[in-house]
Amino acid sequence: MTVSADFTARAMAHRPELLAHCYRMLGSIHDAEDLVQETMLRAWRAADRFDPARASLRTWLYRIATNACLTALEQRGRRALPVDLGGPAESARTQPVRQPELPWLEPIPDGLLGDSADDPAAVVAARSGIRLAFVAALQYLPARQRAVLILRDVLAWSAAEVADLLETSPAAVNSALQRARAQLDKVAPMIDQMSESLGPAERAVIDRYVSAFDSSDMAGLSKLLLDDVILEMPPASVWFAGRTHVVEFFTGKANRGADAWRAIRTAANTQPAVAFYLRDEDGVHRAHSIHVLGTVGSSIDRITVFLDAELFRPFGLPLTY
Repeated sequence: MTVSADFTARAMAHRPELLAHCYRMLGSIHDAEDLVQETMLRAWRAADRFDPARASLRTWLYRIATNACLTALEQRGRRALPVDLGGPAESARTQPVRQPELPWLEPIPDGLLGDSADDPAAVVAARSGIRLAFVAALQYLPARQRAVLILRDVLAWSAAEVADLLETSPAAVNSALQRARAQLDKVAPMIDQMSESLGPAERAVIDRYVSAFDSSDMAGLSKLLLDDVILEMPPASVWFAGRTHVVEFFTGKANRGADAWRAIRTAANTQPAVAFYLRDEDGVHRAHSIHVLGTVGSSIDRITVFLDAELFRPFGLPLTY
């Protein structure tokens, strides 16, 4: 079968928003990339059966991607963050113990969500509903409820469109949506107040955060944090709550001497983020962690430190500075 270059180009134009869709469903950038690749392969193989009179190419691709995700979720458990697994550590001296065997939520680089050169509607579809807390909350929903909520509330599809995609009735879609919304209100009631783009205040937060680590300025870091700030570090299950505990923990970790840390400012899940490199004994700065910051105005209310050097690759970052 020969697939036209035009079909391939039009299908690939939807890749960023399909990647975001699969990421919302799965909570993993690596799994999402695999499923988008599978979606494109299925579309390529079935291109001769695509009927534009029945559905747009975008709708057809979403159907393939959603069904691929639903199948994948039959074999996977919920991806979590440390705060989902138990209470906070009682002492800042508690040492994080990595548990890589658990299915942890992963960040998604903003650079994969499209840019100003892409179709504006596609960029909005990719960047909406991508905040880390929202994707974490989605993991509490059964797979089909998750799909319904994403398609209805994030992508603004009609109940009839979702029903057609999932091969069910609009009434069943609306019922599933109601249950999904009720569950999300329990686990993450503030989600609807989140912005989907970095503002000047958030970009300034990155600079102040990096500066605090560069100079081991824990007093400066403390001024950035809200009283009830949360620090979590997947794949370690331990997490800390409150400015005092967070600053005390970082005090023992950040002060490694002059030029210990180097940083690259980035963005993940439409949130400010920093990729940190730590100087090794041989003097080489190697990939250490990606810090995704939750902000309220010019303050930080949540720090999620992903202690996985392999996550530097999807961000397009080198493993050595």
